[in-house]
Amino acid sequence: MPQGYVRADDLPQVIPVFPLAGAIVLPRGQLPLNIFEPRYLNMIDDAMAGDRIIGMIQPTGGPSHLPRLSQVGCAGRITSFAETSDGRYLVTLTGVCRFRVAAEMPASTPYRQVRAAFQAYESDLAEPDLDAELDRPGFFEALRRYLDHRALEIDWETAEGAPVDALVNSLSMALPFDPAEKQALLEALDLTARAEALTALLRIDAADAGDDAAPSVQ
Repeated sequence: MPQGYVRADDLPQVIPVFPLAGAIVLPRGQLPLNIFEPRYLNMIDDAMAGDRIIGMIQPTGGPSHLPRLSQVGCAGRITSFAETSDGRYLVTLTGVCRFRVAAEMPASTPYRQVRAAFQAYESDLAEPDLDAELDRPGFFEALRRYLDHRALEIDWETAEGAPVDALVNSLSMALPFDPAEKQALLEALDLTARAEALTALLRIDAADAGDDAAPSVQ
């Protein structure tokens, strides 16, 4: 179970949130963050003095200083912290549990806080689903074509030997999908559904690459 939390009620009801487009954290996944804005430096200071929990959530538009928030984010715990000579914080956030935004709270802090409803995602606190289904040959073929198209590389030996949850969640977090696609991966019902969605996104990208390469008919 992530960080020793057993039930949704074990998690804080009100959490600070870090709105960041294109960035998600998933349960047991690790997200490195480079923090430099004063309000988020303040957020990290406060989190480190408390339970170390912050919520990653994607904005959905609106003014840059106060964007609308997605309805679903994921809480993570700061598990690594370092300060640079120029005052930035280098943080690793380890995913704990997804949440729905029940309400945004009035806050005197420079960062935003929400009332987080974890109950619908309490299964995130259980052990990984070892029975999650993944068509590994089809998945790795789609992944290879995606990476070739994007001119990206991964450690294939590590990827091919990874458990399904680590493989699917780490790629969902790391690959450069657009924010709406990232949100769909975050909100997938379970690991099998996320694996299916990830495979579909890889195949769509590969198909688009094929279309781009095809000669036009005059």
